[in-house]
This record gives sequence, structure tokens and C-alpha cells, in this order.
Amino acid sequence: MDFETVDPADFGASLTGIGINLLVRDVLAEARFLTQVFQMQAHRSSADFAIMQHQSQLLQLHSDGTYFSHPLLDLLPENPPRGAGCEIRLYHCDPDRAANKAERAGGMVLQPPTDKPHGLRECYILCPDGYTWVPSLANKN
Repeated sequence: MDFETVDPADFGASLTGIGINLLVRDVLAEARFLTQVFQMQAHRSSADFAIMQHQSQLLQLHSDGTYFSHPLLDLLPENPPRGAGCEIRLYHCDPDRAANKAERAGGMVLQPPTDKPHGLRECYILCPDGYTWVPSLANKN
């Protein structure tokens, strides 16, 4: 897959395993840091978004502005640390089933299952320890 030219919906639908998205104040600065310190490869770097690759693993950097309707945005602290901006994504995990089980297991559904423009159906669940888990499946459309 060419990360520089892939369509966002195709990219989203291709993701598997566990995904990490980090909300950062300055995407380009964070991409530089990860490249310099950890020898990661940066793809599609812009002020709003970057795909970072470490060996065969990917993570994504997003600016705060790209998350305008994200359920975590109001929880972000003004000053570091910014751990609340970390999502732990579980690809090929049914968001409807997970949302139905979350509250009985002691979690909180921050956003119910929703079809998103990046090709995934996903929901946002806060576990009792405060981590945000995002089960997701490729849209059926």
C-alpha cells in the first residue's frame, strides 16, 4: 500500500490488529521527533495528520483541529501530559457488540457506534481505568 496516495476510506478499512492514534499539538514537530529519536518513517505528513511507521507497525498523529467532534476533545488538558488523547483501537472488533457490553462491565460509552467517513463503524468506550478503547469494523457501504 502506498501510504502517500491511498484513499482515506481504503486506508481505514485496511487497518487490522491494534491501532494507536495520538492527538498532538504540532503534528509536524511530533513526526520529526519520532523520526529522529526512533527512526520511524513519516508518511503523508501535514499540519493535521501523519501516518507513522515503526517496522511493520503503524500509528497515526492527528492535530486537535481534526477531532472537532471527537468525544475526547473536551477532556484534553490545556497543559501536558496529554494521555487523554490516546486511543487504543481494536480493528475487526464489533463496535455494536462492545457498546452493548461496556456499561455492564463497568465502562462508559462516550460515543455510540457510528459510521465514520474514514471507512469504519466505531464507538468510543472509556474503561474503568480511564483508557479509551475504539472497537471498529469496516463500513458495509
